[in-house]
Amino acid sequence: MEQPIKILIVEDNVIIADDMQSMLEEIGYEIVDNVIVYEQAVEVLKTQQVDLVLIDIILASDKTGIDLGKHIRENYDIPFIFVTSNSDRATVENAKTVKPNGYLVKPFEQQDLYTSIEIALSNFIYGKQNASNGTANSGNTEDVAMSNSILKDSIFVKKQHLYYRIQFGDIQFIKADNVYLEVNTVDKKFLVRSPLKDYLEKLPQNKFYRAHKSYIVNVDHIDAINSKDIMINNTLIPISKDFKEFIISAMNS
Repeated sequence: MEQPIKILIVEDNVIIADDMQSMLEEIGYEIVDNVIVYEQAVEVLKTQQVDLVLIDIILASDKTGIDLGKHIRENYDIPFIFVTSNSDRATVENAKTVKPNGYLVKPFEQQDLYTSIEIALSNFIYGKQNASNGTANSGNTEDVAMSNSILKDSIFVKKQHLYYRIQFGDIQFIKADNVYLEVNTVDKKFLVRSPLKDYLEKLPQNKFYRAHKSYIVNVDHIDAINSKDIMINNTLIPISKDFKEFIISAMNS
């Protein structure tokens, strides 16, 4: 099933931290933890799945939010945003040394927080996309970048105003429909804009195969097979001759 973006809050003002958590949960994000010092944040990052970190620059410890940003840059491939009351030139210049994905000045509204997070995620993953392709995307770059991007063992798809991550294992099959793809999980369908061939390259090669010119299937979800079709979750999916031979060979091996 789809999972909301998991966020770690690092803020030593408990009242502000609680307000931030309420704002984020109301939007639909999941708060992994809400901590006040560098050491606690390092431990959470080590033991929990975190997609994005919101960091106050001044923390209740010897090490600052900038130290934490440096730690994240050196050890994790996730975006982080500085959330701070300090917008003076010296603080900004110091913050820039660890290349944050965003910089939000207090006080702020819920919409400011939402916008900063979504832009940070989009730019971060779009940057990874460009790095892997060596070229920039054209057209609707936000949808293409997020829809085709991988984070750990998941892929992002957009639903309404949020980007959700879906575990690879939960994807049953993907159907091409003109310029869109219909990504089917056990109980949900998502539309993404991408060529089928490009999407297949983003998925684990030992699980996902081109069963037909219009379908990608997760072989772990195949319930039945005949000479022309396979069945996944009561849906009949046509198969090519090559895929039929591959499945039969796999069954007999």
